[in-house]
Amino acid sequence: MTVKIDKIEEASPYKNVETQGESSSDVVWHQASVSHEERIASNGHRPAVLWFTGLSGSGKSTVANAVDKMLHDIGCKTYLLDGDNVRHGLNGDLGFSDEDRVENIRRIGEVSKLFVDAGQLVSTAFISPFLADREQVRSQLKSGEFIEVFIDTPIEICELRDPKGLYKKARAGEIKNFTGIDSAYELPVSPEVHVKTAEQSVEACAKQVIDYLKSHAYIDM
Repeated sequence: MTVKIDKIEEASPYKNVETQGESSSDVVWHQASVSHEERIASNGHRPAVLWFTGLSGSGKSTVANAVDKMLHDIGCKTYLLDGDNVRHGLNGDLGFSDEDRVENIRRIGEVSKLFVDAGQLVSTAFISPFLADREQVRSQLKSGEFIEVFIDTPIEICELRDPKGLYKKARAGEIKNFTGIDSAYELPVSPEVHVKTAEQSVEACAKQVIDYLKSHAYIDM
C-alpha cells in the first residue's frame, strides 16, 4: 500500500533561538490526546494541590497522610509528596540554604502541576518557609487549584515533639539554616485551611481539610 505524503512545510515547528529569550526555546508543548477535562471526568472529582506548610514537627506529614488516606478510601485519585521523601530522589542534590529551599519548592510546584493536570488531588508536605515561593506555585495554577493548608503549631510544641531530634541539633549549632531557629518562617497570610494540631487530634485535623473539600465541591461524599 502506498501512502501519499503531503509536502512538508518549510516553517519549523520549533521556536527560533535567536528571537526567544527562553532557555528551552527549542522545546514545544506536545498536546496529549486525553484532555485535562476528560481526566477530571474519569476521576470523578475536582483536582487541586493541598499545600501543607508549617514548621518542622508541626504535623504536616502526619495530617497530610491522614487526609490522603481518607480521600483514597472514598475513591479519589490522590498522591502525597513528602518533603523528606522527595529529597531522597528528585531533590537529592539540594541543601538547605535559602537558594536551595527556593529551588526545592519550585520543583515541587512543577511536579504538583503535573498531578493537577492528571486530574488528581495531590498533597504536598513541605515546610516551604517563604511566602513568595508558595505564592509563586499558586500563581502557576488556575483559581481554586491551590489550597494552602497552614499547619499552625507553636514552635515550643514542635520542639517538645522534635521527632527527628533536629531542634536539639539546631540549638547546639550542629545544623545551620534551620527554619524557626536561624532561618525565617513566613506565616501564611490567608490560608484556605488553618489547622491547629496542638488543639485537636490528627483525625480532627484531617477532617477539617476534608470538610473544606466537601464544602467547596471538590469532592462529593
